[in-house]
Amino acid sequence: MDHNTHQHGTTWATAMRATLHCLTGCAVGEILGMVIGTALMWGNAPTMVLAIALAFVFGYSFTLFAVVRAGVSMKAAVKVALAADSVSIAVMELVDNGIVALVPGAMDAHLSEGLFWYALLGGFAVAFVITTPVNKWMIGRGKGHAVVHAYH
Repeated sequence: MDHNTHQHGTTWATAMRATLHCLTGCAVGEILGMVIGTALMWGNAPTMVLAIALAFVFGYSFTLFAVVRAGVSMKAAVKVALAADSVSIAVMELVDNGIVALVPGAMDAHLSEGLFWYALLGGFAVAFVITTPVNKWMIGRGKGHAVVHAYH
């Protein structure tokens, strides 16, 4: 058996692509939320809530639009997106925001400060590393991003 293949046939490359897809949506939403919250001079908690909410919105949207383009009804596409991405986005957001919260001064850093970006991008990197095995495990069991593969 190839050392990159899980016993159910899921490769690390497949898991990494699924995680990168999720990370892209999460990053767009989270950065947008941070920018909006910071620009409006909101406190840390409401800014983080907005960033997390937008990470889920954009994470689901990327999958939703791809599945709808494949000819699936909106109702069915929503179910696919929720099944495909919920765990991945949740793990990614928990890890990423946990990293940002734990980096001294990151929560109070402004968009123009390197600390803000280093903490955020470092959080994304750690989240990618932790979420990839989660996605590999789920795809290997026909769950998570595996449900999207029927529409590609």
